[in-house]
Amino acid sequence: MEYLSVHKEEELKSLVEKAEKIIILSHKNPDGDAIGSSLGLYHFLEMKGKYVKIIVPNEYPEFLHWLPGSDFVIKYDKEPDVAREHIENAELIFSLDFNDLKRLGKLGEIMEENKTASRILIDHHPYPKHFCDVEISTIHVSSTAELVYHLIQRLDGQALNNKDLCECLYVGIMTDTGCFSFNSSNPATFRVVAHLLQSGIDKDHIYDRIYNNYSAGRMKFMGYCLNQKMVIVPEYHTAYIGLSQKEMKEYNFKMGDSEGFVNLPLSIEGIRFSALFIEKSGHTKISFRSRGNFPANEFSARHFGGGGHLNAAGGESLESLEESIKHFVSLLPDYSKWLI
Repeated sequence: MEYLSVHKEEELKSLVEKAEKIIILSHKNPDGDAIGSSLGLYHFLEMKGKYVKIIVPNEYPEFLHWLPGSDFVIKYDKEPDVAREHIENAELIFSLDFNDLKRLGKLGEIMEENKTASRILIDHHPYPKHFCDVEISTIHVSSTAELVYHLIQRLDGQALNNKDLCECLYVGIMTDTGCFSFNSSNPATFRVVAHLLQSGIDKDHIYDRIYNNYSAGRMKFMGYCLNQKMVIVPEYHTAYIGLSQKEMKEYNFKMGDSEGFVNLPLSIEGIRFSALFIEKSGHTKISFRSRGNFPANEFSARHFGGGGHLNAAGGESLESLEESIKHFVSLLPDYSKWLI
């Protein structure tokens, strides 16, 4: 693992051994990798006898609530005082699956107030901001969960016999690769998965809990999105879906119900770029997906204050849903060399 030098490994060991109170933080709107990697690390540190708390800015999808240890995750928007107290008293803070403090919202400010805790970043997104003492950051892995696996293997490989730990890491890798359909061409990823399976986890059961656990309303909503809301811009091989708060309310939308919607247009022959716009209170949340060499992350960073990976990124707009979509479409001609 070239991104964890011997010097960095020794530094990590020292920080973990000295700290008793440890906090694990992850980003707003946590996804499978954020929760899976955080819980995997949580189980490892608990095995080491540490006092560990996971804190996220807000709720995450229900299809992740079954993961071992999920009941102990603290959501800042529901328990702000509890979250603040734990961060203020922390001796060591892990930042997982994000590369910029702004991804934490208010939690980032609280973290900055703790001037004594050591900080460790574990992340696989490009262009990390330098806000931690130790950085384990590379884009050459499928997910943050895969990075956590390598870290645990180096610090204490025997811990990877723990089924709960391996189940969480597997979910992180599986969800961040779309069931190994993208960002998973490195053979090393499959060697990691093979090792995780040796712990006795049931990959078919895990898939069922994640992907076959939606409501009937969500399926109807997906049909509505495809039939009524998907717009194709054929001259730029692009498609997008825009969802208003009113529409989501009509279909009893719950967090996680739009999971995977942004990928659907890419199943259409010739579509190379896809976007999903979701109207929020005061802003529009946007997800981007692309095929081939189209830089979804650069597009998002330049025009919508976001970032991510080459083919998967996110951002937001302070404009209305309609204006955000209009702005998006107006940008497409500037990227014709990738799209046409």
